[in-house]
Amino acid sequence: MIRIKKLDIFIAKQFGVLFIGTFFICQFVLMMQFLWRYIDELIGKGLSMEVMAQFFWYMGIMLVPQALPLAILLSTLITFGNLGESSELTAIKAAGISLMQSFRSLIAISIFITISSFFLQNNVGPKANMKMAQLLISMKQKSPELEIPEGIFYDGIPNCNFYVQKKDMETGKLYGIMIYRMTNSYEDAEIILADSGMLQSTAEKKHLVLSLWSGEWFHNMDASQFGNTASVPYLRQTFGFKKLVLDFDADFNLTDASSLSNNARAKGLSAISKDIDSLNHTYDSLGRVYYKELNSLYYNIPSTGKKDSLEAVKEAMAKTFNIDTVFAKLANDQKQMALSTALGKVQSESADLDFRTMITKDGDRTLREHKIEAINKFTLALSCMIFFFIGAPLGAIIRKGGLGLPVIISVLVFIIYYILDNSGYRMARQGTWAIWFGKSLSSAVLIPLAAFVTYKASNDSMVFNMDIYRNFFMKLLGLRIKRHITSKEVIIETPTYQKDAEGLNRINESITTYNQEHNLRHAPNYIDVFFKYQPDHRIEEINEELEGIIENLSNTRDKIIMAELNHYPVIAVKAHTRPFERKWMNIIAAVILPIGLFLYFRMWRFRLRLHHDLHIITTANGNIIDRIKEM
Repeated sequence: MIRIKKLDIFIAKQFGVLFIGTFFICQFVLMMQFLWRYIDELIGKGLSMEVMAQFFWYMGIMLVPQALPLAILLSTLITFGNLGESSELTAIKAAGISLMQSFRSLIAISIFITISSFFLQNNVGPKANMKMAQLLISMKQKSPELEIPEGIFYDGIPNCNFYVQKKDMETGKLYGIMIYRMTNSYEDAEIILADSGMLQSTAEKKHLVLSLWSGEWFHNMDASQFGNTASVPYLRQTFGFKKLVLDFDADFNLTDASSLSNNARAKGLSAISKDIDSLNHTYDSLGRVYYKELNSLYYNIPSTGKKDSLEAVKEAMAKTFNIDTVFAKLANDQKQMALSTALGKVQSESADLDFRTMITKDGDRTLREHKIEAINKFTLALSCMIFFFIGAPLGAIIRKGGLGLPVIISVLVFIIYYILDNSGYRMARQGTWAIWFGKSLSSAVLIPLAAFVTYKASNDSMVFNMDIYRNFFMKLLGLRIKRHITSKEVIIETPTYQKDAEGLNRINESITTYNQEHNLRHAPNYIDVFFKYQPDHRIEEINEELEGIIENLSNTRDKIIMAELNHYPVIAVKAHTRPFERKWMNIIAAVILPIGLFLYFRMWRFRLRLHHDLHIITTANGNIIDRIKEM
């Protein structure tokens, strides 16, 4: 039986308060981002407060599953960061409670949030998404004078196609207007050209008043009055000002949901599964029809048993007549006619195939969107658990609470997740990647990261200790660490000057011998370095003895000796020998030429620096020995 302990309740309370706050912050940020995307559909439309309230309500419901993972990440980071910063996490571990045991209550809460997220996406979210789509389409159809874009045709007004070259947003005037009006058919079309105009709604919102200045009106006359073969004339009218009244109901009416039947996000798993079967059946039937038509058109020839249809065509036609022979017997004008006829048929069939390809591609895209949405309901819910096992261990490692560092880390992790998820979604939707790969890419990257930080936090790792990384890169790039020794206020043991002087003499002799055996100023042999290396620990021994003498002499009160001690460089004792300790690692580095060259020149640089450092050491040793003799 699982017992709820006071520690579980304490941590759950700490998390709960932070989760509620961070959830509303994340929800607000996502809603503002979504609102900014559709701000053009809302401004200046005269929408009622009821419609705006519905818009924000459905928008909020849609964005809840996206806000939950980010809220869990941020709240768990702050929770365990606060516990670590106040040393409460240290006290918990000192009491014999492991980190995973302290996670226990929050794991249960995260599982509940994950299940709730899936329920919202599968049951509540699709309805909200459908209502939101209806609202957006209905908003676009309201006050169309604000929706007419520049430079493209707009068909939002019934029986009319508007083209506007330029639009003045302050005055509402339209410039360079071209209008196509159709009543019964394209033969009964009217074309209106105007230099400028204005489009306004009437007071009752049932009509649009179009005021036009300096234009021409072209109108086809009734073709039945002139017979079927006669050339139909048209009327042309030039005007300085004209006012037209267009039928348009500008009151807000919700769009019929049947036009959004292919919206995969507006469906639950059961509806998606059912629609995938229906779409597969529909497009499979359509594909079979296309196949039969194309087969009868292009491949209706005697069976030859060969896979190459072109060879089959050649063999079948060779039994009747030779095309080249027949074509050669034709006159020049007949040849030209035959080529023109063949080219026309090919272009017609090519256009027909392009149209059919477009239909099948649309069907494939719709199917992919449904499958993507089915997987997305699981991956988005799973991201709540993934973000928990990233945020909680990171908070325990970093041990920084508040809204500073945790917010930065949360934003970085969420940006990585968003880029991977969005890229995978786009690639899967256009068919470049497999659907399962595109939608599982973000989870496949973040799950190992969650496992890594959880393991490191459970073992009290210093993975985020900046000093470790700073020292590593300083060693890699060969950056120096300056020696800084100050006089001590209290000295327990005074230096043994005579013994230290003897030691410094030995070091100078060792340095002289080492310089004679190893010419550090010359470039090392590439083969010897990576393939025939001999162990060299002499500099390590010299440095160990020197550091002991420096430690002993740091107890002096003599200012000259103290100044000389700060002249000693900090030696890199291994960087001048070879890149790695293990022989096989050096061989691999040598084979991979760019890496080998980098390590070779790095080692050469350290040899030159060591030669310079040894010269400074011998000089400082001589100065200290002379000072000790004076004392």
